[in-house]
Amino acid sequence: MKNINKYILYGIVLCLTALSIQPAYSQTWDFSSLSSSDKTALDSDTENWTYDSSNNRWKNVTTYNKAPLKAEGRELELTRGLLITVGAADRVRIDMKKKSLTLNGANGVITIPGLKAGTKLTVISQSSSSSAARELTPTNLTVSEGFTASTSKITNIGTVTEDGEVTLTSSGGIYIFRIAASDGSDTPGPTPSGDHSATLNTHAVQAQLTTNGNVIKYYNPAELKNTAVNKTEGTVTVTPSEGEWKDIFTKTVTNIKFTKQAAEGENGIISNNGIEITEAKGWNETVYAKWNIYGGAQSYNVYVKGGQYTDFTKIDTELVRNYGSYARADVPGLKAGEYVLKVIPVINGNEDILHTSTASGLLVTAYDRSGFAHLNYQGIGAYNNDGTLKETARVIYVTAQTAKTVQLDVITGSNNKTETFTGLQAIINAYQKGLETRPLAVRLIGQIKDTDMDAFGSKAEGLQIKGRNNTIAMNITIEGVGEDATVWGFGFLLRNAVSVELRNFGIMLCMDDAVSMDTDNKHCWIHHLDLFYGKTGGDSDQAKGDGTIDVKGNSQYITISYNHMFDCGKSSLCGMKSETGPNYIDYHHNWFDHSDSRHPRVRTMTVHIWNNYYDGCSKYGAGATTGASLFVENNYFRNTKNPMLSSLQGTDAKGDGTFSGENGGMIKSFGNVYAEKGKSANYTPITHKDDATSFDCYEAGNRNEQVPPAYRTLTGGTTYNNFDIDASLMYKYSPLPADEIPSYVTGYYGAGRLNKGDFKYTFDNNVADTDYNVDKTLKDALENYRSSLVGIF
Repeated sequence: MKNINKYILYGIVLCLTALSIQPAYSQTWDFSSLSSSDKTALDSDTENWTYDSSNNRWKNVTTYNKAPLKAEGRELELTRGLLITVGAADRVRIDMKKKSLTLNGANGVITIPGLKAGTKLTVISQSSSSSAARELTPTNLTVSEGFTASTSKITNIGTVTEDGEVTLTSSGGIYIFRIAASDGSDTPGPTPSGDHSATLNTHAVQAQLTTNGNVIKYYNPAELKNTAVNKTEGTVTVTPSEGEWKDIFTKTVTNIKFTKQAAEGENGIISNNGIEITEAKGWNETVYAKWNIYGGAQSYNVYVKGGQYTDFTKIDTELVRNYGSYARADVPGLKAGEYVLKVIPVINGNEDILHTSTASGLLVTAYDRSGFAHLNYQGIGAYNNDGTLKETARVIYVTAQTAKTVQLDVITGSNNKTETFTGLQAIINAYQKGLETRPLAVRLIGQIKDTDMDAFGSKAEGLQIKGRNNTIAMNITIEGVGEDATVWGFGFLLRNAVSVELRNFGIMLCMDDAVSMDTDNKHCWIHHLDLFYGKTGGDSDQAKGDGTIDVKGNSQYITISYNHMFDCGKSSLCGMKSETGPNYIDYHHNWFDHSDSRHPRVRTMTVHIWNNYYDGCSKYGAGATTGASLFVENNYFRNTKNPMLSSLQGTDAKGDGTFSGENGGMIKSFGNVYAEKGKSANYTPITHKDDATSFDCYEAGNRNEQVPPAYRTLTGGTTYNNFDIDASLMYKYSPLPADEIPSYVTGYYGAGRLNKGDFKYTFDNNVADTDYNVDKTLKDALENYRSSLVGIF
């Protein structure tokens, strides 16, 4: 046991923090695999169970009348907490070929006791017959979805009507893959599977045990009686404040610590004197304030001081907006530092200075400019690296009402000949000539729908940002103002775009891709976006839209960072087959929130993937094909299937081989951790230490380890290019330890828009971790989304 002696104190602290209150918790029964102890008991108990080796399943011999399933006299971990009723032999099966608990006939009953009213129950099931539609009939459940006869796999959802038990009765042979009961508690509890660790909760402090292979277990201190360390035997024993279970780790725990909570922005010092400021905070290169509508005021003047502003300076009128019950002002383009905002009501055209209110001590941080996009390049888009607008930059404000009418003079001819262009797409089109050198900041306010736009340069994607070639800088930033800027019904296409930045807005229901960088782009930075479903496409894999952020067509020096992807189907395709390379791309501090696959999927390119939060990704994490080299570093994989894949080898070769039929790519892995992983082996990668020829990744012992050329892909014979240890190729960066990533990425300064945007959605891990179908509730909410913005004062 490594370093365990110095963690005795943590065990003592956990003892002291134990409470006598038993919290509410969620329960999950996943029937996809057996624990070794259950398998041993089933194999030994031939009096009560028979094993069918051809189908890899166990069948009951004795009957059950509302009783727990047992083998060798003890309750099975697989079904602990469930009661079964079957009146004959071979009426309940533990089926590892189908990965299910099977009720093999009509009138089989599963009873779930002790549920509270309001608890959400989700059951995933399927008829065991391809021709006979069958169903589960519940009691004490208000059904919202499913529980109807079907031959297909079906998700059944309902809410417990009254405190007590729920029963599920089969109409015939039926596979049950998963049962999840969730009461919505903030402190979800242990699954009844023999592993009593809790789910990660980034908004609470938890005890964290890191075990061999960088696998993490969490426990809620309030639920624990004791965490005991035995140095002689090399064990860590976790005991609950209530209950009979014990989790014993023998010579596997490498670290014990407490987690950090996700950061929340702190209000500045508010001094109200008429205007009632309710909230004021600093963020990344911006500050904002909200206040209640002041009686008699037709508008407000807002002033900022600090950073580049030595005196109070009036902000642009367009930044002061009306939300009906409150007003708000945001000030982007600020240096890191401390600021003061002053809000003055305007009554009958005059400032009412007697009722001025202020917010001081507003701390502004700098955007994280780590990444290949910034390597040997100063000031992407309209902004300098210190966060301020470039000297000759111009600003236009775009709302739903002005997207067609906004105007700007653009140089289009010799001798600085200018023309006036009207409409957002028309203005950006004018930059294609490459003659206009003045940077442009496009500030989006509120919701802008496809029907609000003047035109689209791309019929497939929407707004096109196209440069003359890949050597002339466009210096364009498109940014959202505040936390509610939203593009709805279209996305972005970048071609020949150099020095383009997209930040701080949401993209909902785009046409095809949310952001497609498809031809010869350089030094582009896509960050702090909230990315949702696209419109349903014609192919079977386009139910959630096509791509989210795609990087292809020889695009180089691209950084994709701090984005929040909500259940996206295909998060990021990186590379086609036409790239001449090397193409240096990086992904960092993104929150892949139950997105399915392509995080990213890489062909040919050289890619650094670090400090990302893979949060319940149901298909795979990062994938390498066609000679790509990936450095996957200090990422956090929570219940993520196939964290890393290389085409036609390792995990991919052991499965269906459907990840890709292309030649493989090489992955170097270091410092990644795996938590709440599923029961099967493919929730952790196959390393070169497990299999020296057919592996998912080369697991480095330290960050600067060189991958020897002897390690090659099985198909194509590609070696790793070791770009990450070449100082002339790499940018400077400071990765966080992987176990700190969930709290950081989900916190105030983490992924997504300011304050995590105005559209909030939390997934039910019990379902979304393994189900990659469209979330109907989320899709409906996106389709019905409307901005609460009333207008600009």
